[in-house]
Amino acid sequence: MNFQQLKSVREAVRRNFNLTEVAKSLHTSQPGVSRQIRELEEELGFELFERAGKRLTGLTKPGGEVFPIVERVLREIENLRRAGSEYVGSSAGRLVIATTHSQARYALPKTVVAFKQQFPGVQLILQQTFPEHIAELLLAGRADIGIATEALDRYPDLAALPGYDWGHVAVVPRGHPLAEQDREVTLADLAEFPLITYDTAFTGRKHINEAFALHSLAPGIVLTAMDADVIKTYVELGLGVGIVASTAVDPARDHELVALEDTARLFARNTTKVALRKGVYLRGYTYSFLELFAPHLTREFIQGRVFEEAQAA
Repeated sequence: MNFQQLKSVREAVRRNFNLTEVAKSLHTSQPGVSRQIRELEEELGFELFERAGKRLTGLTKPGGEVFPIVERVLREIENLRRAGSEYVGSSAGRLVIATTHSQARYALPKTVVAFKQQFPGVQLILQQTFPEHIAELLLAGRADIGIATEALDRYPDLAALPGYDWGHVAVVPRGHPLAEQDREVTLADLAEFPLITYDTAFTGRKHINEAFALHSLAPGIVLTAMDADVIKTYVELGLGVGIVASTAVDPARDHELVALEDTARLFARNTTKVALRKGVYLRGYTYSFLELFAPHLTREFIQGRVFEEAQAA
């Protein structure tokens, strides 16, 4: 029994039993993956996978019982390596953060600057992508921390911790009628104009839809995008009223726009989450980064969620 055999089994399940994809992820050949799995099955004395010809189609009953053990063994091997790195050099290494464009652009800069001042020897890598891919990167061990508003709490192998709360706000070009009216802007007012906002899978879009639906309004959304910078660009061009995260409005840079601050009350608040793989050993500087980002995310709080939940599962 060896490490590569266990990794082949784990990846086969993660890649939906597609051996071509398993081979790509492990940087080996498909016959090599099949051989590793067969050798492990021979050593165990039973088949882990159901097959249709040469194709894997699912886990057998004993395979389903053994698979959590495989995952646990691989996780503990990774933890040993991380612990060794921690004691050899606690202030050097790499930290991979998978996040969305909006978080990287607006929420993380202050944290990154403060972190680099404390840990100049740590290579910090920001991977910007969509929420579901952030979860995939975490589960595959290719990212250490995930930060997003959507999706991260849907995965049982991830601990999704509350980061910070935020709301939406409408933005318009200077001189726009909504910026000039002498009363509070309502959802009905916004619905009278073309709207530009986030794609359905990003940045709290669900709460925007719910707000209009609650008042039986049909907003005329003419353009969607994945990040606030694109939305604001087209608002400046006069294509419509933008609805963006309030944290994405910077008066110093967005001098051609007016944020209608009173519109923040129209939409439900959102919570950006920080996700970590359950049961994974975290190096000291990872805890420091998380506490810089959200002070309530202390080492004790994180360990209680990441390790105790993993043991309970």
